[in-house]
Amino acid sequence: MPLDFERDGAAHLAGAAAPFLTRLRALAGILPADRAGLRLHGVDGLAELLAPDALGATAADYLGPTARPVRAICFDKSAANNWALGWHQDRTIAVRRRADVPGYGPWSTKQGLLHVEPPFDVIEAMVTLRIHLDPVPEDNAPLLIAPGSHRLGRIPEGEIAAAVAACGTAMCLAEAGDVWAYRTPILHASAASTATGHRRVLQVDYTTFGLPAPLQWLGV
Repeated sequence: MPLDFERDGAAHLAGAAAPFLTRLRALAGILPADRAGLRLHGVDGLAELLAPDALGATAADYLGPTARPVRAICFDKSAANNWALGWHQDRTIAVRRRADVPGYGPWSTKQGLLHVEPPFDVIEAMVTLRIHLDPVPEDNAPLLIAPGSHRLGRIPEGEIAAAVAACGTAMCLAEAGDVWAYRTPILHASAASTATGHRRVLQVDYTTFGLPAPLQWLGV
């Protein structure tokens, strides 16, 4: 049975990014080749490419017309850059500058960009798109998700394994130009790739949520 976005927290959108694939690959071609995961900000043409009238249309379908991209990361697993990622929830957001606001913390810096853990309802109001530039068969490190885990709230580290066992797992296979959409708090993981080529994925977080002043989303 195909995964259902509302029930399972994830959906496969075959070919949704195909009209943009040439532009996506051109963008990936100008990025540093020696970085396994690169957080993108201020890249020429990126904001327009991710807007609700372009690749962001899927996020707008789920969140409404005011959905906007607030973080973008390009992942490239290859023979030179390969890794595995254990089960986890995404819990941080990228912001423009630090401000002491109740409920926001701890703080961290990732590749020079400021991140903070917000109240979990901020994460629950987000949707993430994984936009595939390359085919992702079983040997090319497809994303693994625990269907329905997006409904469990913030899961303590010591309870993640039990949550995955209870929800089961699904493998997010893809062709180049496919998009996987998922609720941002869903539990997910991936193995190291055993393929010989690339596994380029542009991962973009969307929201309609406004942060309490003076905090501001970093955006793309």
